[in-house]
Amino acid sequence: MKTADDPQGFAEYCNNAKNAWMELIQGDLPLICTGMSTCGISAQACDTQAALQKELKVMGLDAKSIDVGCLGLCYAEPLVYIGIPGKPLVCYGYITPEVVPSLVEAVYANMDINDKNINTQNNYNIFNNKNYECLDFLKEKIMGTIDLPEMSVSNHPYLPSIWDHPMLKTQVRIALRNCGIIDPDRIEHYIARGGYQSLIKTLNMDPAKVIEEVKTSGLRGRGGAGFPTGLKWEFCRRAPGTEKYLICNADEGDPGAFMDRSILEGDPHSVIEGMLIAAHAIGSTEGFIYCRAEYPLALKRLQSALEQARDLGLLGENILGTDMDFEISIKEGAGAFVCGEETALMASIEGRRGMPRPRPPFPANAGLWGKPTNINNVETLAALASIVDRGGGWYSSFGIGRSRGTKTLSLAGAVRRAGLIEVPLGMTLREIIFGIGGGIPGDMACKGVLTGGPSGGCLSAAHLDTPVDYESLTEKGSIMGSGSMIIIDENTCIVDLARFFLTFTQSESCGKCAPCRIGTKQMLSILEKISLGHAEKGDLAKLSDLASAVKNGSLCALGGTAPNPVLTTMKYFGDEFDEHIQNKSCPARVCRGLISFSIDPARCKGCGLCLESCPVGAVSGEKKSAYSIDQKICTKCGACLDVCPDKFKAISKGAMQCA
Repeated sequence: MKTADDPQGFAEYCNNAKNAWMELIQGDLPLICTGMSTCGISAQACDTQAALQKELKVMGLDAKSIDVGCLGLCYAEPLVYIGIPGKPLVCYGYITPEVVPSLVEAVYANMDINDKNINTQNNYNIFNNKNYECLDFLKEKIMGTIDLPEMSVSNHPYLPSIWDHPMLKTQVRIALRNCGIIDPDRIEHYIARGGYQSLIKTLNMDPAKVIEEVKTSGLRGRGGAGFPTGLKWEFCRRAPGTEKYLICNADEGDPGAFMDRSILEGDPHSVIEGMLIAAHAIGSTEGFIYCRAEYPLALKRLQSALEQARDLGLLGENILGTDMDFEISIKEGAGAFVCGEETALMASIEGRRGMPRPRPPFPANAGLWGKPTNINNVETLAALASIVDRGGGWYSSFGIGRSRGTKTLSLAGAVRRAGLIEVPLGMTLREIIFGIGGGIPGDMACKGVLTGGPSGGCLSAAHLDTPVDYESLTEKGSIMGSGSMIIIDENTCIVDLARFFLTFTQSESCGKCAPCRIGTKQMLSILEKISLGHAEKGDLAKLSDLASAVKNGSLCALGGTAPNPVLTTMKYFGDEFDEHIQNKSCPARVCRGLISFSIDPARCKGCGLCLESCPVGAVSGEKKSAYSIDQKICTKCGACLDVCPDKFKAISKGAMQCA
């Protein structure tokens, strides 16, 4: 008999899991945790982990080691936490393989973190150098202590808590509550931190009461649409028929978005528990997780989590000794952006080409294989256990207006602290970019921010005090979307930005409806004319008319929102479009058709590096004499500028007047 078939046996398992967790974090051996989500792995975390094991072996030291998910401080990866028995678990950033020996030596041999000479001043450079070896190295690496409620060592008097770090201090982590804390491949870690207790509570509640609690919370679809989750469940539950499906939409396709991936990689059981809660509420017995194949690590950890839940009896028949039956399957998507749209997603699960269909009927009445179907996003599902545990009123205490609770956001682009965050809805763009994100690198000016990915809008620096909530962003012509936030600085060309995102949506159009298929192509053609310096004054009016036609006439949300980046950039950065069209100039010096590269004869020392790097032979001249660039041949690739020694600065990029 499976453990979860017997409530008493499951309670004993949970108790054992908690004891094992406490032994892990408070035991007699040091604990080493390595951030092993995609962001960490891409920053050499696997090599870092191997180097740690090698160094411990060389020094004859023993330690427990686990992998954890993404804590959100992606800019500081690889992250390593080390806990010495009786001392806090300390988070270290930027731990590449080559610095591992210094880290191990400093932590194990030279570091006494109880010394009162440690101070917490000067932006987390927390050590003074008096009488310390290796501390110049450490003071740039320590992010803070990982304080958990169940740890006996916390609130260290001299080391700052990681939760006081500027990127984390104002966050409210609900969907991300376990990310970066637990080993996502071990169900006992999730259970030790309260996992599946909300499911037990749910199974003792009437489904209508569960739905009412979610309605009270104000939770809305976190995938972008923002439809009230409780209301969506109610429609599905009331739909006729006993066979109903539940789908987790993990088809995260926005460039710059990585919220769903990070949750699936760092805490997959939160999504599974959320699906079980939702299944009980709507009366479903079968669920699907639709995840794109480009997320191999997320899929691997999801599969592992499902097997563990199944082995424990949390999936299948008679869950936790009740009459509830529920099973989950994974459907890998081929990466089509349009499959994020729910009707296209269902077509893909059914084995058909992922293309949207007109609505009604809505999925709640006729969805997958014509049966009532409920579709929720990863983040929506990950928040449910906390809502059931602490109540809908608690969750709705965060947020503003009709936008209640928290939202995960990915910070990308020109921002100092790129990464994953979760904040109460209503926090302003300025608070997020400059408070949490640390502002723009190189002390450059913030030009604006694109919210909602390729379907979102680009707001200018004048809108930085806009609250991040569904209504406020829509009011400005943008959307919340899945939560991607791409910050742009003064070196960004707005025309090129709009062209880039329209190129993406145009290539991802399924082609089913003419407004999207033809309209986005024509819009892109005009934007390319503008960036090449071939546009005329009337082209802006044509672009605006086309954008409106595509927005109003497209079948699905892909086409309906594709013009957003174009419309908002034209509205808020009109001067830059005029500069491209009327003066044939790109202020940011990005558009290849409107820039030129030239060599200053007075600065050129004739080293020949530019000649060697030019792929088309546009550079000519003799060694030890000034070189020149043939503008008719030059492709504006910038290779010559890249190789010109800084001490000479002989090559410059400037505006080029077009005939």
